[in-house]
Amino acid sequence: MSPDHSPSQNLLLGALPAAELSAMATDLELVPMALGDMVGEPGKALHHAYFPITAVVSLHYLTHTGALAEFAGVGHEGMVGIALFMGGDFTPSSAMVQSGGYGYRLARAPLEQGFARAGPLRSVLLRYTQMLIAQIGQTAACYRHHTVEQQLSRWLLSTANRLPSGNLVMTHELVAGLLGVRRESISEAASKLRDGGYIRYRRGHISILDPAGLEKRACECHAVVNAESQRLLPRALPPADSAHRQLNPI
Repeated sequence: MSPDHSPSQNLLLGALPAAELSAMATDLELVPMALGDMVGEPGKALHHAYFPITAVVSLHYLTHTGALAEFAGVGHEGMVGIALFMGGDFTPSSAMVQSGGYGYRLARAPLEQGFARAGPLRSVLLRYTQMLIAQIGQTAACYRHHTVEQQLSRWLLSTANRLPSGNLVMTHELVAGLLGVRRESISEAASKLRDGGYIRYRRGHISILDPAGLEKRACECHAVVNAESQRLLPRALPPADSAHRQLNPI
């Protein structure tokens, strides 16, 4: 392993009994997850699951025109590669590292074996899958019914919850792409949040000054997903208000 990193930093792995996690230790490989790395591509068979600890992964669809839209994010609270134990082998979506860091990689065979034992690992993974489905459904509703400012507020809060350091390198263009809106719309929404005292940003850096206020500016989607997370994985996930409040920038 590493003196600076541990599998238990991923909250799904950390929710496992010590004996179960210890039995998996030799199969878990600490790997760097660099900004822009693809850990899942459309139509390509998955060979590993990824359990981020300091990285954040964007799950999104890319259309034939080159447009993309994020339907879920994964950080230290989750894993990438549910198709490996759900029986799908691959998906039509992409999984791209949007904030670089580290994670643990687990090959397909030991994951399938652990899942087949019908023990704590299966329980944790199935509950996480239900949580992910809830996040995807709520995101779809958000895109359809809520303003860009509400969507951006939700996205900033969700990202802050996933960042151990609170630092994120991100461009206006990529944020706009992930939310499926125009870059100008993101700039306008960010300016409103700044002028309202909810965030402060300058080139390459943004800080959340008023997380409680920002949550009020966001739609209900952020709170709904957090509540479902706490319901399904109460031992794995920390309270929503324990998020780091610094982000690097749009």
